[in-house]
Amino acid sequence: MAATQRIATRRIVAGVTAAAACAAVLSGCANSDTTSAPPHKGAAGPKKAAPAAPAPGSVMRPIGDGSTAYTGQQPHLPRPERLRPGQRPPQFVVFSWDGAGEDSQKLFSHFREVAKANNATMTYFLSGVYMLPESKAAKYHAPQHSAGRSDIGFNDVQGIRDTAEQVRGAWLEGNEIGTHFNGHFCGKGGGVGEWSVAEWKSEIQQAKTFVKSWKTNAGLKNMPPLPFDYDKELIGARTPCLEGQKNFMRAAKDLGFRYDTSGVNDQLWPKKKNGLWDLSMQLVPFIGHKYEQLTMDYNFMVNQSGTSTQGDPGKREFWGDQMRDSLLAGFDRAYEGNRAPLVIGNHFESWNGGAYMRAVEETVETVCTKPEVRCVSFRQLADWLDAQDPRTLKKLTTLGVGQAPEQGWASFLTGGPAPAPKGVPGAPAAKS
Repeated sequence: MAATQRIATRRIVAGVTAAAACAAVLSGCANSDTTSAPPHKGAAGPKKAAPAAPAPGSVMRPIGDGSTAYTGQQPHLPRPERLRPGQRPPQFVVFSWDGAGEDSQKLFSHFREVAKANNATMTYFLSGVYMLPESKAAKYHAPQHSAGRSDIGFNDVQGIRDTAEQVRGAWLEGNEIGTHFNGHFCGKGGGVGEWSVAEWKSEIQQAKTFVKSWKTNAGLKNMPPLPFDYDKELIGARTPCLEGQKNFMRAAKDLGFRYDTSGVNDQLWPKKKNGLWDLSMQLVPFIGHKYEQLTMDYNFMVNQSGTSTQGDPGKREFWGDQMRDSLLAGFDRAYEGNRAPLVIGNHFESWNGGAYMRAVEETVETVCTKPEVRCVSFRQLADWLDAQDPRTLKKLTTLGVGQAPEQGWASFLTGGPAPAPKGVPGAPAAKS
C-alpha cells in the first residue's frame, strides 16, 4: 500500500481492545478497522492554486537547508487586547486538526477554504513523519521502538509536496502549525504514555528536524520554504490518544512551549498547569444521551459505530447531525453562559462516509460569524489569555459550566452595570 494511501485510510493499526479502551476513557485516539469498507471520498478540495508566497519585498532568510525560512511576523494575526473594565469576554472557539497532512481526500485544502469563508483561523497539528519519505524511514528513532517504526507510516514525495504547500498557505493565512509528533504510538508496549521526559524531548526534536529538513529528505530543493522558523513557531501540541500528558508537559515547558491540549476538561475557563496553558479537549452535551461527549470526531464515531470506521450507511446522516448538534449545544452553553473557550479536535478523515467532516464544517459555518465570536488558533487564544489582567482571569475561572454572572458581566467584573451590545445573548430588548 502506498504511503499516501496509508495516510488517507488513517493512521493507526490497532486492535478492538485498544479502541474500546480509548473510548472508555474518552481519549482522542484514532484506530483503523481493517475489516471495514474502504473510506468514502472526503469533501472536495478547492481548485489548485499557485503556492502562497510572502509579499514582494518581505524579508526572507533561509534556515538550514532552506526547508524553512524566517519571513518576518506572521500575517493576519490579531493583536491581543486586554478586556476593558466590565467588558464581557468574547466567545472563543478553537478548531484543531490532529496529524494534519494533505492526501488524496484534499481535506486540508478544503478546510482552509472553509476557514477563510467564515472568518476563522485554526490549528493544524502536523505529524513530523508526514514530511519524511518512506525511503528515509530509518532516520526516525522512536523512543522504545526500533529505527524506522511508525504506527501511521510515512509519506511519499508527492504527499510531502502537497502537505508542504498546504502548511505554507495555512501559516500565511494566520493559522497555527503545531505538532502531533511522529509515530503515534498508543497503549502498552512503548506507547507515549510510557515515555520519560527525556524520550519526549527526543520525539519533539525529531518532529522539528523532519519539518526543518523535508526538502533534502524528499529531494524537493526547488520548492519554496515553509515561511517560518519552526523552533520559534512551535509552541503547543496534542499527544497521541491523549496519553503521556504529564511527562510531555514537563518536556514541553523546558523547550519553551506555551500550551498543551492533551487532556479532558469541562467547559470552564482555562488555567495554567505546570507552567503551560491547559487548553485540553472538552466535554459537551451528547444529544440523545444522558452523558457528555468529548469534542473529537473519533470519539463520536466510537460511540456511534463502534470500532468500524464505516458503519451503517443508513445511519451516517443521523450520526453527523448528532455530532454537529452536540457541538452546537456545547457552544450555546458557553456563549449564553460563562463564555469559556470551546475546544474542538478532529482528524482529516472520511469516517462514516464523511459524516464528521460535514458536522465540523456546518459547525464552523454556524458559529464563526456570530456576534462576539472569535474562531481562532490555540496560539491566538494563548496570546489573548496572556494579555489579560490575571485578576480578571481568576474571576472568570469561578464561573461554573454554562454559568452566566447573575448580575451581568459588568457587575461581575467591575461592580457597575452596563447593557450588552444588541444582537447577542443578554442584550437589552428592542424598543417598540
